[in-house]
Order: sequence, then structure tokens, then C-alpha cells
Amino acid sequence: MLFEACGAQYHIKGELLDETDVDDVVVALVNLARMGQVEDYQSSKKKEFQNFKDNLVSFWDYLVVECQNGPLFDQVLFDKCMDYVIALSCTPPRVYRRVASLVGLQLVTSFITVAKALAAQRETTQRQLNAEKQKRTEGPRVDSLKKRLSMTHEKITGIEEMMRKIFTGLFVHRYRDIDPNIRISCIQSLGVWITSYPSLFLQDLYLKYLGWTLNDKSAGVRKASVLALQNLYELDDNVPSLGLFTERFSKRMIDLADDVDVSVAVCAIGLVKLLLRHQLLSDDDLGPLYDLLVEDPPEIRRAIGALVYDHLIAQKHNSGQSNTKGESNDSSEVHLGRMLQILREFSTDQIISNYVIDDVWEYMKAMKDWKCIISMLLDENPLIELTDVDATNLIRLLNASVKKAVGERIVLATDNRKHYYNKAQKEILENDRRDITVAMMKNYPPLLRKFMADKAKVTLLVEIILHMKLELYSLKRQEQYFKDVVQLIKDAFFKHGEKDALRACVKAICYCCIESRGELQDFAQNKLKELADELIAKLKTAMKEVIVDEDEYSLLVNLKRLYELQLSIYVPIESIFQDIVTTLGSFRTANYEVVGFLLLNMYLHVAWCLQSIINSDSVSEASLSSMLSKRTTLLEQLEYFLHTPPGVQEDGNQGNQLASKVCIILAEVWFLFRKTNFSSTKLERLGYCPDMSVLQKFWELCKKQLNISDETEDEDVNREYVEETNRDAVMIAAAKLVACDAVPKEYLGAEIIACFVMHGTSVEEIVKHLIAVLRKKDYDVSSIFLESLKKAYIRHVELSNGDDESLVNKSFQECKELAARLSGIFMGAARNKHRADILKIVKNGVQYSFLDAPKQLSFLEGAVLHFAAKLPATDVIEILKDVQKRTVNVNTDEDPSGWRPYHTFVDTLSDKYAKNEGFQEEGTSVRRRGRPAKQRNNIRGKKLFDGHSSSEEEDSLSASDEDGEKQVEEDNAPLIHSLKSSKLRSFRVSRQQSEGTTNDLAASRTSGASN
Repeated sequence: MLFEACGAQYHIKGELLDETDVDDVVVALVNLARMGQVEDYQSSKKKEFQNFKDNLVSFWDYLVVECQNGPLFDQVLFDKCMDYVIALSCTPPRVYRRVASLVGLQLVTSFITVAKALAAQRETTQRQLNAEKQKRTEGPRVDSLKKRLSMTHEKITGIEEMMRKIFTGLFVHRYRDIDPNIRISCIQSLGVWITSYPSLFLQDLYLKYLGWTLNDKSAGVRKASVLALQNLYELDDNVPSLGLFTERFSKRMIDLADDVDVSVAVCAIGLVKLLLRHQLLSDDDLGPLYDLLVEDPPEIRRAIGALVYDHLIAQKHNSGQSNTKGESNDSSEVHLGRMLQILREFSTDQIISNYVIDDVWEYMKAMKDWKCIISMLLDENPLIELTDVDATNLIRLLNASVKKAVGERIVLATDNRKHYYNKAQKEILENDRRDITVAMMKNYPPLLRKFMADKAKVTLLVEIILHMKLELYSLKRQEQYFKDVVQLIKDAFFKHGEKDALRACVKAICYCCIESRGELQDFAQNKLKELADELIAKLKTAMKEVIVDEDEYSLLVNLKRLYELQLSIYVPIESIFQDIVTTLGSFRTANYEVVGFLLLNMYLHVAWCLQSIINSDSVSEASLSSMLSKRTTLLEQLEYFLHTPPGVQEDGNQGNQLASKVCIILAEVWFLFRKTNFSSTKLERLGYCPDMSVLQKFWELCKKQLNISDETEDEDVNREYVEETNRDAVMIAAAKLVACDAVPKEYLGAEIIACFVMHGTSVEEIVKHLIAVLRKKDYDVSSIFLESLKKAYIRHVELSNGDDESLVNKSFQECKELAARLSGIFMGAARNKHRADILKIVKNGVQYSFLDAPKQLSFLEGAVLHFAAKLPATDVIEILKDVQKRTVNVNTDEDPSGWRPYHTFVDTLSDKYAKNEGFQEEGTSVRRRGRPAKQRNNIRGKKLFDGHSSSEEEDSLSASDEDGEKQVEEDNAPLIHSLKSSKLRSFRVSRQQSEGTTNDLAASRTSGASN
């Protein structure tokens, strides 16, 4: 049975079992494996072997249980079985080790089941004996119980000895087997043994193996060890016996919380929680773990969040908990207070605070105790005093918790996939939204009034209304509270001038206009109209005042407010449009930030007017003329900054930001009014395309923004709107013009692609997407690629006139890298599909290189060569003939350095042609497609065993396997070596024969050594 389970057809006659030597049988089985006469049932894909492992384990378990009253203790059957199991577990064939290890480990597990039953029987007998002795000291009943007790004890001793035998003979060797599955089985079994039979296994002699395997190279083994330790530490009775082990391996357990394998790390964090529960670790040991609160894998963050909650927030949460309402509120306040102590460490970084809140949220019920949080913010409990930092953190916690409760993410996800909820989950989210609204309804106005002056706090509070069920104000007859909230949001809009606060207020009021019902909706819409009218009035006043006293602050703040409002809704600013133009003409060189927002508001107004025209069923001539007039005015203002680019002011990089805004706005206007959008329609007059001179000026300004150093951009990292004006935004705006045919792609597309490798990975990704769009639309990318290569080369030539040799070398390297990246697009099957495009680039590139030879010949080496290398041999020959024809009657020795790129180009292509010619000649011979033929006389069985010993790190190959692989390599060798002459062929044959003799001799020596 055991041999058949190993896949070997080997039998021992029953009468010869005692006389048969175990070693002889094992040697015979190993020889069967070497000859390939063994089948691996455990790894088989056949349907009948799907449950092989479970059935094998069940058989041996059932066998032990059935034999516990007889053969198990006769020291014959199971002793012989254990001898064979241990011997097979130490053999080279892996299939034998797997099966033998599986059987041996299960035997110990089954022995433990029997031993526990015997132990229970022994305790019962001992109890009966003690009771009988109290009645009489001697007698047949006492003697019988003593005899039974003695026999039971002997059986337990005997079965424990059998366990030790398998442990020392099998486990000690197999727990470090080369096969990770065997190692996993060993560690899993050891964990079960220690947990189920601690009287024998719960000692350092056995525990050390769990500690050692915490460092195993296989993640599965480490996880098995951690899970086994979790089961041990979960039992309080085991902890006293684990003191020395914990002291020795606790550091490694903590380190595993940052394991490269996420599943191992999560399990290790759970293990650390158990150590903390038993007070086996100090707080100083947990420092590195708290850094994992902002790790990318959410599983690790959640596990650390559970640890933080259990250890730092709940603190003995499993002790007696009261169900009374007052004590429940106290508990929430205590937990929130401890959470604020943690957030105090990250008060300057809202992103990290959100990570901490996100990690702990699902474990901390106090975060959804809305009444308690609001009560603490309103200082309703005199015993709790919040500092300004604590109040900010508590509002952050309230804001984040509200978002989490309604199903929104507060931490960016790595996959960016939309989460879908089932019906039950949607009901839970809807109930949470209702609870939030009910809790905030009466308390929202006092909260906004209290924190109105603090821009950070009021922004977070205003955002909460976006997650409330506003119809509940009408259903619960609380209209006045709603009106108070809307009025307070309007007041906050005019009280603050920062981007976040303004954007939150605009979103909140617009949300109220859409989601509220009946009378409340009309009220919100009227408030929004009042807000727009008041803002226009303030702008009129500010533009007049700035001319008188040159106080630009009021104008700037109100321009920001108008910009944020226009991002969401249409604002009728026709009455002040001309005033904006006049102000812009007066302040072009004064405050670049004011100029930027004047241009942005003009653009947004033009965009809203265009949308109104497009959506209208009938368009009047007056509205068209007004639209064209506004567009012309805007373009004139923008083109002024193309001809007079803004400089960098002394107080910062506002000049760069204005230049970026000009580029982006101009690109957006060209995009909105592109001719392809209005051709063959009634609005064809609205179509617009810039002149080439304007387009060139536009790109010159864009290039200046692309050349801004990273250090200069970093200085603006804390400025508002900086992410909307960085070089990535400029590049995206320019690329959008090319992708949508708003401007001639032959010019701007080539200029953008020429920047492929010059400005970092973000710009590189933008260019890569643009190329993909151009190819998808079947544009003539060959012409665009060639133009981009020319522009990169011209940039190199211009730098060559300077004295900085490093810049010259860098520019030429960029030119070559650009050619390599562009030619790399034509890989694999794309070579044949786009062969005509590649050939066109090469021919036109050669022609460009020889326009003023030898001045531009370096273009051959820097750009053309990479594309020519993608052509087949026939085209390479044609290119070589064309190039060489151009040098007829030309003395290239007069200027060796100038003609060096030409010679490099010719030599490289000639080498490529020579190689391809060899492969073509090979193709003319008889060629077998597919895998090479195998020689049948060298067929060997499947490799089922490892090399020299089962504990080594890798399997070895036998000499015969090496010979077989060598034969396949010879069958698959290229035939190019057999060309040219018969003399060369004869020399090769003789050389291969001598090499074959040498290899055979080496193989025989290797085989002899292994034997």
C-alpha cells in the first residue's frame, strides 16, 4: 500500500516481510525512480487522483484508530511501517519524500489522538483507584485498577516513543527539505502537535523549529510558522511555557510585520497583537510597526489599524463592558480622546491623518458616534477641553468618518476601480446617511458659527453637507435649520479667499440647489443667485478701487471667488466683461497673479457662452457676433503674452505660473473652437485655427515651461493652483491640440514627440499616449517621427556651436535615445506591417543627412540607423546601395571625422546584412518547423528525485540528462557554420567529434562520482 501510494510497482511477500531488509527495498525503489518507472499521483491532473492526498491521510488515520486496541502496540506492524516511512522520506526522489512525509506526519497526528484518549482513560482509572482506596486498601478491584492504570501508562509511554521516533527520523530532516510544500506540511503538523498535545511537544526542544522557520525563504513556510504560533499564543495556558521562546524570537516576529509577502505580514501583525495581549512586548518594540499605517497594501494597513485600536485605543477592551447609555457615551469619549492623542502626532499632515483614520475606522465604533463627536466639538461636556489642534483633528475625523460611512474613499486606491455595492450594502450606506443627517440637523448651524473664522475647520465642516439626505429637512419640519446652514455657507464663501474653502462652499450650495426639495430648493437657488450678484458687485467695486489706490488684494480675492464659481455654474458677467478687459490692459505687468485670474475668468465666460450657443435650438446673429467678439478679445489678450512673455518676479515664480496659464488657456480656446467641431454646420463661423506664427510662439512659450527645473517647481509646491499650471498640465494641453486636429499636427506633433526623452517620466507618458492616439487614427506617423528626429538633431547642432562639451554629448545621446524609443514602436509583427513607414523614414533621413555633406552626416548615426536596423535584408541592401551611390567621386579622406558617421552607418548595416544573409541561406536548406526531433533511444523517465541529498538547496541533473540536453542543442544548432566550404565543414565535424569525446568522458566521470 505504501509503495503503491509512492507510485512504484513494488511488492513484498507477506511471509518474507520480517526477513526483508529495509535498506534493500529502498535502494530498489530508488532505482525504479531513476529508470522512470514511477508515477506521481499527488501531482497528477487526472480526475481519479484529485482526492489522492485526502484519501491517503484518511486511510492512515483510520488504520491507527482501528489498531489502537491491538496491533498498534505489538511492536511489529507499525514499527515496520515507520521504518519504511522514515527510510523513504530520506530518499532522493521527491515523490517518495512527499508521500512518506505526508504519511509520517499523519501518523504522529493520529498517535496523538490515541494518546489523548489513553490519557483520559488513565485519569478516569486513577480517579476510580483513588475512590476505591478510600473504601479498602486491598482487594481484587484495587489490583485490577492498578493493573489497568499500569497498562495504560505503558501504552502512552510506548506511543510517545513512536512519536519521538518519527520526529527525529523524519521531521528533523524534512522541515528543511528543498521542496517548500514538504516544509509547509512539516510546520503545519508541528503546530497541530504542540497545540493538541502540549504535555510532550510544548517545550523548547520542539518550539525552536517554529522559530527557525520564521526565516525560511518560502513565504508559505513563514506563514505556516506564524499561524502555528498564533494558535499557541491564543491559549492562555501555553503562555508561561513560551517565555524563553518569546524572548528569543520576538524580534523576528515583529520584523515579519514588514514582510515582502503581504499575507505573511498580515498574519505576523495578528501574532504581534497576541503578544501584546499577553504583555510580552513593550511599547518601544512597536515603533517600526506604526510606520506601516501608511503602507500601500491596504491589507497591511487594516491589520496595523486593528493592532492600534486594540493596544492604544481600546486598552483592555475585552474586560467588563457596560451596556448603560451613560457608560457607552463615556466609552466613546475615552476612545475618541485616545484617537486624538494619536492624531496629534500627525496634525501637520492631513494625508497621514486620513490614513490613520481609514485604518482604524472599521474597528472603532466611536467614530460613528456622531452625537458624541458633535458634543465634544460644541464643548457640551465641561470635563473635556479641546485644544485648537485637537479641534482641528476631531473635525478631520468627523469629515473622514462621514465619507467612510457613506461609502466614499478617504485614501487613494492603487487600482482606482469603482466599488460596486449590493442591495444590502446600499441599504446600510443609506441608513448611515440618514443617521448623519439626523445628528447634524440641529447642530450644523452652531458648528459652522463656532468655526467660521478658521478656514481649515470650516472647509471640512462645509463638505459634510455633500453626504447628507437633504429631503429629511422637509420631512422632519426642520426648514429653518436648512436655511441657516445655506446662509452660513454663503457667509463662509465671502469670508474666505482660499481655494479649498471657496471650492467647498460652491459645491455645497450647488448640492443644496439640486438635492433639496420644494420650498427649500427655491431658497437655495435664490441664495446662489444672490451670491453671484453680490460677487459681481464686489468685483465692480474692486476694479474701481484698484485704479484709485492700487490695492489689489480685494480684486484678487474676488477674482478667485468668481473663478471657483464659474467652474461650477454659469455666471452672467456681461456687465463687467469690458471692465475686466480694461483692467487687464492696465495691469499686464503689475501683479501676474491678478492677470492670471482675469484671463481665467474671461476664458470660462467665453466657454459658458459657447456651450449656451451649442445647446440652443436657434442662434441669433447678435449672439454669434457677441461670441466672436469676446473670443477675439480673449485671443488678443493671450497673444500679447506670447509676444511679450512674462518674466519671473522677485517675490516668487508667478511669472512662470502666468506663462503656464497663458499656454493652457490658449490651448483650451483653440480646442473649443477647433474647425473640425463646427465644419458643415450652421455654426461654421465659430471654427478657428491659429496662424503658424502664433502656433510657433505658443510652442516657444511651452518649451520655456518644460525647461523649468524641478527645484523651481518644488518652490511652488505649497502655492494654490500649482498643480493646474505645472509642466505636465502644459504638455497635456498641447498634446490635446494634436490629438484632436485643432492645429497642424505635422508641426506641433513633431515638436511634442521631440521632447519624448527630455523632461522626465511624466512627460514621457504623455508623449507615449499621444503617439498611441496618432497611430490609432492612422495618421502618417512616419513623417511626424522624421520631423521630430530632425528637430532633436537641430537642437544638438545648435548646442554644438557652444563650448560646453557635456551639453553637446547629452543632446546627441538624447537624439539617439529618441530614435531608439520611436523605432522600438515597430517591434515584432509591427515591423512587417509598418515596413513602408520605416523605409520612408530611412530614405528621407538619408536624403536629409546628405543635404550638406558631411555636416549633417551624424544624423545617420544618431537617428536613421535605429530605423534601418528594423528593415529586412532586401531593404538594407537597397539603402546601402543608395548611400554608397551618394559618395561616388567623393574623397571621404579629406575630412575623416566628418565622414566617420557615414562609415559607421555603412559598416553597421553591412554587418546586419551579412548575418541576415547567413540566416537566409540556412532557410534554403531542409528546415524542420517546430520543436527539434528527439532521439528515441535516449528517452528517459520523468525526473522525480533530487540530487545528492534531500536537504540541499537545488536538484542535480544526472549525466545522462546532460547528454540528452546536449543532443537537443546539437540538433538545434544553426546551420550557418556549415556554409562556405567543405574544408570548413570537415574541420567542424572533427572538432565536434573531439568535443563529444571530451564531453562523454566528463559525463562518465560525473556519473561515476555520483555513484
